[in-house]
Amino acid sequence: MSRGLRVGIVCPYSFDVPGGVQFHVRDLAEALMARGHTVSVLAPADDDTPVPDYMTTAGRSIAVRYNGAVARMTFGPLSAARVRRWLAAGDFDILHLHEPVTPSLGMLALWIAQGPIVATFHTALLRSRALQVAHPVVRPSLEKIAARIAVSEDARRTLVEHAGGDAVVIPNGVYVDQFARAERDPRWTGTPDAPTIAFLGRLDESRKGLPVLIGAVATVLDAYPGARFLVAGRGETGESQARAALGERAAAVEFLGGISDEDKARLLRSVDVYVGPQTGGESFGIVLVEAMSAGTTVVASDLGAFRRVLDEGTAGVLFRTGDPQDLARTLVRVLGDPEECARVRAHAADVVRRYDWSSVTEQVLTVYELALAAAPGPVAEDPSTTRRRLRGAR
Repeated sequence: MSRGLRVGIVCPYSFDVPGGVQFHVRDLAEALMARGHTVSVLAPADDDTPVPDYMTTAGRSIAVRYNGAVARMTFGPLSAARVRRWLAAGDFDILHLHEPVTPSLGMLALWIAQGPIVATFHTALLRSRALQVAHPVVRPSLEKIAARIAVSEDARRTLVEHAGGDAVVIPNGVYVDQFARAERDPRWTGTPDAPTIAFLGRLDESRKGLPVLIGAVATVLDAYPGARFLVAGRGETGESQARAALGERAAAVEFLGGISDEDKARLLRSVDVYVGPQTGGESFGIVLVEAMSAGTTVVASDLGAFRRVLDEGTAGVLFRTGDPQDLARTLVRVLGDPEECARVRAHAADVVRRYDWSSVTEQVLTVYELALAAAPGPVAEDPSTTRRRLRGAR
């Protein structure tokens, strides 16, 4: 792309408690800016939440249960007014919305704006009553989207089944070298007799699979009495329930709480195995890619999204979803087979390059070119929404 673009990106979820979509938006913005494009991000966040200079906050969010998790989103007239002001000030060449069928800023921006609009869909659901109910309401607005991206085949299938239309699959991105070059931390480095096994995720969300991992601890300790389980993530209720379930084995599990991006890279670089025990609702598996980038052996549940990320089990080791005993048997086998670990890690080092932001950004820019060709002209407020707003004010 010969000239720098002015790109407006809308994130539906709050940066007060950031997660995978927020990190994707942040990293995409910074990858685009590194290529000479001007980027502004609009996202929910409290006024006192620290955010980057390129981000505009859209105010306080509310917690909503969605896809087996708690998402923090914002909606309503005040949010719509902030969207309008941001659009007017941005003078964008292209508008990139994330999760535009979620009742938050992306949906508002899609309703308010017109022009070259790209939408990225992250969610993977087998069945969604919320999407089925929302579709007739948002369908006219969805027709404004000039190009669609899904972060995985699972997310693409959800889009096709619930909203119609199709999308090009472009995966979530990772700065692979940041993980590959991270320093090992002696606190988290294992030995053959005392290996370290890591888990990262929200402890209060059962679909993240912490109970599955906790159910495997005793069997692993029987084979490796010195093993340590390092659990990173927030959630007091999940932690207390896990401690209660562990009983006398609790000393082998260290709860690290929330950790910084830098500590996450060091943790993944240091441990012997990373475990992804999620039980459902995953459209991709970004932490698996981060662990692979760090050179750590990955053991993960055999969800469709995880199988695809792990190249059908050749870039990681799979176990039966939701089965603590199968996880335990798999961990014991992997910890006792350094040749298998080396083979898996070597293949993973090749696989992760397809997820590096250098490749992902290029694919996103190609989609931007398609959107600009399909909907020439700058991003602006849709006159039909302006007329409806004026009529409502009478």
